[in-house]
Amino acid sequence: MPLLILVLIIPVVIALIRGGNLGNLTEISVRGWWLLFVGFGMQIASNTVSADQGTLIRVLVLGSYLILLSVVVANWTRPGMWITGLGLFLNFAVIAANGGMPVLPEAVELAGGTLTLPLDAKHVVLDGTTRLPFLADLLPLPGNVISIGDVFFAIGLGVFIEDQVRKPARLFRKGAQTPPGSAAR
Repeated sequence: MPLLILVLIIPVVIALIRGGNLGNLTEISVRGWWLLFVGFGMQIASNTVSADQGTLIRVLVLGSYLILLSVVVANWTRPGMWITGLGLFLNFAVIAANGGMPVLPEAVELAGGTLTLPLDAKHVVLDGTTRLPFLADLLPLPGNVISIGDVFFAIGLGVFIEDQVRKPARLFRKGAQTPPGSAAR
């Protein structure tokens, strides 16, 4: 979660330094935005399901990725969206191939944590049988281990947010009605 907060704050700060307007955050328009709540809701639900319901948890996680990818596809031409989509797809692929996100035990240790076995239904230990191991959670951060898919997701989201905050201010907000020639009066 702290990584996500940084991914949201850093691009806003960069955009403001580059002349952006914080008010632009209220003007962000994303096609299918409501699907974000469905996708993230499925991720949250997967955390509340009993660990012995592994199949249901994996269906919720993989389904959430498909829903989030549909939002990316609907906004494909927006800056950063293809990078975000790449990150989501990489995570989806490795989770689908292994029945959970593979985690490198040594990376967990370097991140300051301990790996307790068995892992939850969303994660599996990276070992010799892991498919697509280069897409696993390999990159240690303080208190967290992330994947290359997470890195692409964060970069893409950051590019999108920075672009939106840096857009020129609009003279009229949505729905503002004025009669033609009213500025000349």
